[in-house]
Amino acid sequence: MPLPSTVEREELHHRTISMKVFRRKGGLYDVEAHLVDTKPFAFERVNRPDPLPAGQALHDLWVRLVLDDEHTLLAVEAASDTTPFAICPQAGASLSALVGTRIGKGWSKDVRERLQRIDNCTHLVERLMPLATTARMGTRGTQPIAVRFPPGKRQSQLDSCYAWSAEREMVGNAWPEYSRKPLPADTPNTV
Repeated sequence: MPLPSTVEREELHHRTISMKVFRRKGGLYDVEAHLVDTKPFAFERVNRPDPLPAGQALHDLWVRLVLDDEHTLLAVEAASDTTPFAICPQAGASLSALVGTRIGKGWSKDVRERLQRIDNCTHLVERLMPLATTARMGTRGTQPIAVRFPPGKRQSQLDSCYAWSAEREMVGNAWPEYSRKPLPADTPNTV
């Protein structure tokens, strides 16, 4: 179901992001993101005499993470097919500072600490958080449910979102030992 209708409006920018997970021969995983930015009108650019034609990509960027079964980053690749400035593709090399880190608890902190803003491409770095989620969803989906959700173990997803709240029926039915009663409506939730 799309969003409800709104007032008359004019499109100003279109960003398309695609993320995929692949299992490599040999057991490793490729997790890829592709970002394309376009405008529906001719766009005046800094240090360029001619405007970018309507519909032509301002950014066309790729990132690939190569992971093992433990979600350890073994390699990272970036490709910049289209960028606003000729120097932009050089920034992709900075992502190699993440090799050896592990997607999981502390990933966001590792990314912030290892990637200094002036040495990288903001658009590539912004893909890393949703790529981590995509990696977890993609690789975990290949495992049997008993492996993904071992009995008697507190699930890492508990209290990570609305559906996984320990106050929700789904958690109460599947893991009653971790279920809790909802707080009264006027009580702040400190979970």
